[in-house]
Amino acid sequence: MKFGVVIFPGSNCDRDMIETLKIGLKQEVIELWHKHKDISMFTTDDCIVLPGGFSFGDYLRCGAIAKFSPMMQSVIEFANKGGKVLGICNGFQILCESGLLPGILLRNSQQQFVCKNVFIKEAAADACQALKIPVAHGEGRYFADDETLEELEMHRQIIYRYCDEKCTVNHESNPNGAIHNIAGICNKERNVYGMMPHPERACSSALGNEDGRKVFAHLFGIN
Repeated sequence: MKFGVVIFPGSNCDRDMIETLKIGLKQEVIELWHKHKDISMFTTDDCIVLPGGFSFGDYLRCGAIAKFSPMMQSVIEFANKGGKVLGICNGFQILCESGLLPGILLRNSQQQFVCKNVFIKEAAADACQALKIPVAHGEGRYFADDETLEELEMHRQIIYRYCDEKCTVNHESNPNGAIHNIAGICNKERNVYGMMPHPERACSSALGNEDGRKVFAHLFGIN
């Protein structure tokens, strides 16, 4: 399985993602500049990653300019053909702006940037395990209308929810006011994934946290 990591002006988590995939998880990684379009080296068994950061300085709205990059047009075509796409933080915002995922990311309810470790759980897991994963965002409050939320629940598209260390989903464990404590979702076809927490920052024993490996294992079967 190959991973392509798209780099936009303002990306600041691309190196974290590349190092984690290449060194920590022993995967083949290809860097993709936003002005390029060629991703013919990838098959639908591979994955394109949109990393976190502040693409184009977050002018207008987070991800609103990045969606027009030549590379994103190729990524949209790739996803529509069944290729895997993962968006982390700003990447999640870009996926929503591009229409590859439903809903939108709004400013945090407390109107402040949040940067800390939080706990998340697999929304559909039978046995709960709280994963400690860092967040770092100012606009991470997931929101969707009632009809969209009903579809997300019906098709089991909510992949992660914020919780406490005992796996309890409550208001106190929600770092940004996201509706239904939603931390990550996927599309109906289950090949496009978006989440606000940063699993790539929790894959190293040197940092004292390897819970992020379980996210990559859950989504792609690698650890």
